[in-house]
Amino acid sequence: MSVRFQADNDLTFAIVKAVRRMEPAVDFASAQATGLHGMNDSEVLELAAADGRLLVTHDASTMPEHFRHRLSAGKSSPGMLVALQAAAIRDVAEALVVIWATTEPDDLRDQVYYVPSLTRHVFRR
Repeated sequence: MSVRFQADNDLTFAIVKAVRRMEPAVDFASAQATGLHGMNDSEVLELAAADGRLLVTHDASTMPEHFRHRLSAGKSSPGMLVALQAAAIRDVAEALVVIWATTEPDDLRDQVYYVPSLTRHVFRR
């Protein structure tokens, strides 16, 4: 089974389009299609987890903290990828396609990675 992605409301839609163009088999739900507008960070994380999707976001300021609180509350998550705002769309899209092609869903469970660098953020429980 391949990883599936959920775009956060703040993620540039051009990234979703670029990933879909590079690899049409990738399951990447857009924020618009999922109806994320108006949801707070905790609700977005809950929705992504319920659907078994890695959340892809630009929100490096508050989303990792909400992710940490989720884990501290004993809830699990398929994981989160923080797309660096300064990174080129193509670089982020390529990193997401590589993740899709080379990882299993459990490989990223309860972890946060920054793309395109794939730097891991570790939360202590």
